[in-house]
Amino acid sequence: MTGTTDATGSQDVRTALTAYRESIDNLDATLVFLLAERFKITQRVGHLKAEFGLPPADPAREQEQVKRLRRLAEEANLDPVFAEKFLAFIIAEVVRHHEVIAQNAAQGDAIAAAKSE
Repeated sequence: MTGTTDATGSQDVRTALTAYRESIDNLDATLVFLLAERFKITQRVGHLKAEFGLPPADPAREQEQVKRLRRLAEEANLDPVFAEKFLAFIIAEVVRHHEVIAQNAAQGDAIAAAKSE
């Protein structure tokens, strides 16, 4: 694959691009399914936190995770700044979900209390 422009070289490039893109598509699908599974578990964490009145965010845990992910990124030769931004995005979404769960739990408690009066 030298980047030739003749008919054979162009076809080789297109074939290689197609193969690479299929691999990328498979990896993207895997990422989506992994994120879905991760969010299923974090939803359970959110319900547990709401049940016991724990705050939606855990800054100490988040800092530990950032350090851990940066270390893993460096080991994997992935830009640790990118990895940190990616984790920050995920954490923000998880905290948002936990806040909604906590609000819904509080509303449910208020409704239950009103009904029992």
